[in-house]
Amino acid sequence: MPLVPAPLDTRRCQLLGLVGSAALAAGGVTAGALPVRDALAPESGRAAIGLVGAYFGLVLLVAAWAMLGQAVRGPQPPDRRTLLLTLGLWAAPLLIAPPLFSRDVYSYLAQGAMVDAQIDVYTHGPSRLGGPLNDEVAPLWQHTPTPYGPLFLACATVINNLSHTEVSAGVIGMRLVALLGVAGMVFCLPILARHCGADPATAIWLGALNPLVLLHLVGGAHNDAIMLGLLGAGLVAALGRWPVLAVVLVTLATLVKAPAAMGLLAVALLWARQLGSGRPPARTSPVRPRSLRAPPIPWPVRAPRLTAALAVLGISAATTAATTAVTGTGYGWIGALDTPVSPQNWSITSSLGRMTGALLESAGSGLAQFATPAWHLAGLAATALAILLAWRRHHLRRPVYALGLSLTAVAVLGPAIRPWYVLWGLFLIAAAGPGRSVRRAVAAASAVLALAVLPNGFAPQGPQVALATFGGVLAVLALWCAHRVAQRTASRTDALGSTA
Repeated sequence: MPLVPAPLDTRRCQLLGLVGSAALAAGGVTAGALPVRDALAPESGRAAIGLVGAYFGLVLLVAAWAMLGQAVRGPQPPDRRTLLLTLGLWAAPLLIAPPLFSRDVYSYLAQGAMVDAQIDVYTHGPSRLGGPLNDEVAPLWQHTPTPYGPLFLACATVINNLSHTEVSAGVIGMRLVALLGVAGMVFCLPILARHCGADPATAIWLGALNPLVLLHLVGGAHNDAIMLGLLGAGLVAALGRWPVLAVVLVTLATLVKAPAAMGLLAVALLWARQLGSGRPPARTSPVRPRSLRAPPIPWPVRAPRLTAALAVLGISAATTAATTAVTGTGYGWIGALDTPVSPQNWSITSSLGRMTGALLESAGSGLAQFATPAWHLAGLAATALAILLAWRRHHLRRPVYALGLSLTAVAVLGPAIRPWYVLWGLFLIAAAGPGRSVRRAVAAASAVLALAVLPNGFAPQGPQVALATFGGVLAVLALWCAHRVAQRTASRTDALGSTA
């Protein structure tokens, strides 16, 4: 028998997660991705205390999420309203915290200011803008053109104008835009889950309450939230037999970030399925001897797919042209998709490239410089193969799941990876994953990736890793002590009950 009833367990999860989120936000005040004028030296005492507190809260938040997952899978799972309340409680402290785990939000604001100043963001980096916003951008990206589409740049421009280039106001504006994307994800998850035969409550827990969503879409204000919100809405429209609207929404998601373009394939397949289901009945004719009958003419199964594909391409092209004409930023984002990868990126292919290059260099080979590009090409080939296998196996019955697997392959096997990239596929796997084992694997990966980045958004150094580890250990000890206290209290209650 459980020590406490399920509703009390849910309240305990809510409280634990709220404490963790509040500690994380408080630690971010001195250890987050602060503006340059407010940033502290990593070795300062306040920054060290903030980092310990941030990781203390982060581990508590991950633990609360894992406990809530057990309640969702229990005999009395929390309803949708309770889950949404939990999301609001956990997200609230992060809304007022400084940017966390990344400085990308400053790049967004700088790019919006560049568009407003009529500087081509697809040719120049924020260094061309100069001024205080350029100072906030990480040095690696100050000279790098943006790969983002015209729709997002229009949003960034509006936020920049409304904030009057004030950094703090701009961060709040970008975070509100990201919240709209998260709201779209929360709205779409249960609908997609019902269409795909999955549990809506589990989908919300894994796809919306996920620590990666809270840390990077809410805390980091990443534009991936907008992309996923539009992509989810497009898939809902496709499943609801509104294919034209679906194509428009998925195209708009692509005009935020390019990976969403693969959603057009899922929309085309769903549209073709609808066209194919409307095939005419077979014509009846007088019975004739078998020898005189003409061979049956099969229904042209490929015709609906071709029709749907052409319609999707036409509507998507028209949407892209109209959006680009309205925003006026041009089509340079297509050529900017090959934005340089950070040399220290820890993706699989980049890491293997660095190790191979080091081995070749130590052996005195002149091929060391080609190691990383070769591994990147191998990663692209593996990505293409993984996408092909996913669609070949699941395109008929589970196109949404096939899309989730494909986006996961792009994030994991690509030349660059960030923890929030995994959300591209995780969002859809949460709604359409076929079994519990898949969700467990995704949940475990989410918990690990949530601990992979420091709150300031920079590469970790030895002392910072030690401080973060210390904060995590303190959280584990606190959880263990709380568990022991709960066990003793329950034992005493049982003893009193048996005596009575």
